[in-house]
Amino acid sequence: MTNHWIDIKNSDCILIMGSNAAENHPISFKYVTEAQKNGAKLISVDPRFTRTSSKADIYTALRSGTDIAFLGGMIKYILDNKLYQEEYVANYTNAPFLVGKKFDFKNGLFAGFDSKNKKYDKSAWSFQMDEHGIPKMDRSLKDSRCVLQLLKKHFSRYNMKRVSEITGTPEADLKEIYKTYSATGAKGKAATIMYAMGWTQHTVGTQNIRTMAIIQLLLGNMGVAGGGVNALRGESNVQGSTDHCLLWHIWPGYLKTPRASNVSLEAYNKKWTPASKDPKSANWWQNYPKYSVSMLKSFFGDKADKENAFGYDWLPKVDDGKAYSWLDLFDEMYNEKIKGFFAWGMNPACSGSNVGKVREALGKLDWMVNVNLFDNETGSFWKGPGVDPTKVDTEVFFLPACASVEKEGSITNSGRWMQWRYQGPKPLGNSRSDGDIIMELGAKLKALYKSGGKFPEPIVNLKWDYLTDGEYDPHKVAKEINGYFLNDVTVKGKNFKKGTLVPSFAYLQADGTTSSGNWLYCNSYTEKGNMAARRSQKDAPNKIGLYPEFSWCWPVNRRIIYNRASVDLKGQPWDKEHWVVKFEGKAKDGKYVSKKWVGDVPDGGWYPLQNPDGSTRGDAKHPFIMRKHGHGQIFGPGRADGPFPEHYEPLECPIEKNLMNAQRMNPTAPVYDTKADAHATCDARFPFVATTYRVSEHWQTGLMTRTQPWLLELQPQVFVEMSEELAKLKGIENGERVKVESARAGLECTAIVTPRFKPFKIAGNTIHQVGIPWHYGWRWPEDGKEESANLLTPPTGDPNTRIPETKAFMVNVSKI
Repeated sequence: MTNHWIDIKNSDCILIMGSNAAENHPISFKYVTEAQKNGAKLISVDPRFTRTSSKADIYTALRSGTDIAFLGGMIKYILDNKLYQEEYVANYTNAPFLVGKKFDFKNGLFAGFDSKNKKYDKSAWSFQMDEHGIPKMDRSLKDSRCVLQLLKKHFSRYNMKRVSEITGTPEADLKEIYKTYSATGAKGKAATIMYAMGWTQHTVGTQNIRTMAIIQLLLGNMGVAGGGVNALRGESNVQGSTDHCLLWHIWPGYLKTPRASNVSLEAYNKKWTPASKDPKSANWWQNYPKYSVSMLKSFFGDKADKENAFGYDWLPKVDDGKAYSWLDLFDEMYNEKIKGFFAWGMNPACSGSNVGKVREALGKLDWMVNVNLFDNETGSFWKGPGVDPTKVDTEVFFLPACASVEKEGSITNSGRWMQWRYQGPKPLGNSRSDGDIIMELGAKLKALYKSGGKFPEPIVNLKWDYLTDGEYDPHKVAKEINGYFLNDVTVKGKNFKKGTLVPSFAYLQADGTTSSGNWLYCNSYTEKGNMAARRSQKDAPNKIGLYPEFSWCWPVNRRIIYNRASVDLKGQPWDKEHWVVKFEGKAKDGKYVSKKWVGDVPDGGWYPLQNPDGSTRGDAKHPFIMRKHGHGQIFGPGRADGPFPEHYEPLECPIEKNLMNAQRMNPTAPVYDTKADAHATCDARFPFVATTYRVSEHWQTGLMTRTQPWLLELQPQVFVEMSEELAKLKGIENGERVKVESARAGLECTAIVTPRFKPFKIAGNTIHQVGIPWHYGWRWPEDGKEESANLLTPPTGDPNTRIPETKAFMVNVSKI
């Protein structure tokens, strides 16, 4: 999230799309309701009329997998009617950048496409550079090669008639939503988006969010109160786990996992450290070596020095061009290339896409360790439906872990707020905290490797001193993550003693004199104490709900990212009522002579871009400090599937032809092709669009809820929700057991017939959609009849993230 939960109350218009916040993020909806009381409009766009929709001022439906068409139509509407915030767009985004002559878009493909390898040569998307190596710009936004004009050209095809034919959304609804949302392009207005897995779990998931980011940049809604692009995380610490490199392609703090071609620390830092020639670009990632070296020092302590490249060679490298994501790992496991597996705090036998393949893959392992609260479908896969235990050779170990309330530590919520939680009851039985399990496992591995083993250095040199009185100490780890000064040093004119905690990441060094397990969290546990444990109810002077002394927020307690974009070129807020930061430096003869920002922690404390008299300052910085050239990226040349979003159909869809271009599906999306990876498009056997979703009564794959009789009584069975029209067509009554089938598997469900789904008109044809919650599995209820919806989901995902496409696939529904 660029903003945070409380900030939603400051919005003038809230679009909830790709999520159902009222049911799945109810605390967030508290602030949606508060905004509505203040006059904000709530827009709900969802294939199904949800509880969120019931509270919306405007609701409309769209077919799953067509979000880019819907949002692309809004981009066209904004541009055609010149509703964008021109001063913001011209000065703070890359809309004025001139794109190189090689860039083009034809027949659904961007320039540089390699059809053999299904990937793009991104050099074809480069900007034109001037003699100083700075992107050429036309701040008037009139040059035909500037980003704004190319954006107009690209989305000129997205007229309401065509968008309606693709999405099934009535043109009148499109116009009402476009008009309502785009009105926030006026100065002093703000709109926000709340999205979740309904946007990400597609072959165009990343580009769904990119499209909305473009809209927010056009309207000047980034960096402002009540604005931003806000992801609703599915668990309370998903943001924290991502920050600390849960995903394969990153190190802590979103540093890059080194590739095999990064043969040295110097080569690694050079590869991933961007260089900008623009003196007004802060280009914050230029500090990359400080963060990578400080992380290595945190990992290996005194064992890491300049002579051994701070231990860089001890860490694993991934092969260039190869993905190690969820889909890829289970594909490798299925193909018997992975022999051991830790399933830690997860239930992949129910949660992964195409779980029939996942379960087969688990049976091809030599060993598996299941770390969880209770036994689950993953730990007991060997005795699941259709499995003969005598033919499974996988040895399964179960390590019982305690629940979150039984351990102390931090969580980082969706809004990046790190909050400290204290232990309630002690762990039950022989369950232990994850920290204790990891510490003992590490200690035993270190002991084993001291007496031999291949490549022992990474294990034996690992810093491993996080116990107090024999137990895991989260405070020691939190301090290690923050980081220490490892020598007596002077940084930025200040003296620091060896062993003291680093006050913020601005003081981290690339010479090995500082450590930090995660640079983004440097400032979270300082000599002043545990910042995450603060509980002050005092708001900031601007009174917009920042509460800067309640918990701690990365980076450096900044509550709204890119907040210097919330002010004009002279440092004064666009929104006088809900200002985030403003410049109050003194001026003399029309020129600022002293620096002073008030409000939120500013995204850099430089002078504004202009003086009060309108003259340009040479010592100012552009507001988007994490971007190489300092501007928000309407044109995003780093994505795998294009610098602009484009509508492509899902792998499985109900129409033979993409109505927007000649490419039916995302040409760069991975499609897996083992015998367990069947898929079917425009197949008469599977005529209905399907999606998965959550219900309030169950949690994730149901491990903690399906075992509770009172919750199981509320939602006892996996169901398929369908429209009254589809039920009539198939002769199905509400409450009947039916079979839902995809190209991969069949699933027995209870039919729920409601008016919440309605048939769509797609390109003149009637298309039906159904929905299935994914919380179930055979382990509970104990009769074993309720199974996972992910038996049905397809073998493909987003080319940038590899997140599976579980929100749009094709099925049939029939009476049993």
